[in-house]
Amino acid sequence: MIEYIRGRVVRLNPAAVTLETAAGVAYQLNISLPTYSALEGRAEAVLWVYESIREDAWVLYGFIDEAERELFRQLVGVSGVGAGTARMILSAIPAAELPAVIAGGDLRRLKGVKGVGAKTAERILVDLRDKIKAGDATLIQQSPASSEAFDEALAALTMLGFTAQQSRKVLGKLFDSEPGLKVEVAIRKALPLM
Repeated sequence: MIEYIRGRVVRLNPAAVTLETAAGVAYQLNISLPTYSALEGRAEAVLWVYESIREDAWVLYGFIDEAERELFRQLVGVSGVGAGTARMILSAIPAAELPAVIAGGDLRRLKGVKGVGAKTAERILVDLRDKIKAGDATLIQQSPASSEAFDEALAALTMLGFTAQQSRKVLGKLFDSEPGLKVEVAIRKALPLM
């Protein structure tokens, strides 16, 4: 399983990005509009990956942060919501707002997304209302300054077995108080707080 890809931005458009890794392998990843906006003007990037492996295709989806990827996973877990629809929802409703839309039962806002009909919107609300709470919006916000150090420290902590939610919360506090933290220092300071 691919957790994330770090590489040079070779090609970028509102629907996809091609990242070339240090090993010289280039990956094309489908992206949402918020991820596209975050990548504009950047020479390098780290994208969190969701792999969709089907009989006829292996498709990668890239997300600017782990929280956006988690919302995508939740959405594609709803019956009738495919990867294309989930990406469209995340492009139309920012990841920071989506938990409140779901928790508040905002059917009108979900139905306003191209390709989402009334039945699909209702299914999303019913299936995810108990899984995604309005208060989760704080977990969905992008990492402080969406820094590379934050992302690397988060990846390291999750690889060590800590949950992404717990790691994001602890690292968020550390990076809020010391935005220039180096990865190693952030991990060392985070471990006793986990």
